[in-house]
Amino acid sequence: MKRTLLPLNALRVFDAAARHLSFTRAADELAVTPAAVGQQIRALEDALGVVLFRRTPKGLELTDEASAGLEALRIGFLHFEDAVRAMQEGQSSLVYTIACPRDFFAAWLAPRLAAFRAANPEVRINLVPDAGVDFTEANLDLAVRWAEGPGDLEGTALGEPSRVTVGEGPWIAWPGDPNPGGSNAEGAPLSVGDAGQALAAARSGLGRARIPALLLDNDDPGEREPCRRAYWLVAPLPQWRQKKVKALVAFLTGG
Repeated sequence: MKRTLLPLNALRVFDAAARHLSFTRAADELAVTPAAVGQQIRALEDALGVVLFRRTPKGLELTDEASAGLEALRIGFLHFEDAVRAMQEGQSSLVYTIACPRDFFAAWLAPRLAAFRAANPEVRINLVPDAGVDFTEANLDLAVRWAEGPGDLEGTALGEPSRVTVGEGPWIAWPGDPNPGGSNAEGAPLSVGDAGQALAAARSGLGRARIPALLLDNDDPGEREPCRRAYWLVAPLPQWRQKKVKALVAFLTGG
């Protein structure tokens, strides 16, 4: 069922004028001119097809039609205010839902989230694996992605876009580097599921792999080489603007 578009601004003006029974005092409350109040009331009367106020020697009076709808209107405005407060409370929630590759969480993100929680013990964190998960469906606040940029999302890079070659021998392929050394995943002697597995395989002597330098943050990373990808913190603009998201992003990036 299609809903009628309500003239909310004019209804708010009507509510103020009905409380004060004065266009002048309503104008003072709303920080507009009395003429603007009168224009809004006339426009509302035209839209509704009823007269809302009567001028008498004692001043303004509400018509029966205006009085009939006033209580329901004020209850409606209270519901609007409750809805706005509920949305604001959601924005300030202390629960974070984050999508992140498992290897990156283990190597880099986990100790930093622990430090964030130590400074903010009331915070709760829900972690979900990232596989291009939809922000709306998963109700995400943030995601970490190994990518060339934020794409159509807002975002900031975590560290420089660089990688390190670990191990010796034939190349090890993984989804973030499917063609190491010009090879391909089908022709590589070993193909694994993520950078963490590639690192473990290389350290076990199964070959060599190009690993994001950030995963070796606590180790000697060796010689870094620039690459096109980096780990990015990303979110759609509405989530990115949230106060709680800004606080976590600033903490993780040292901002």
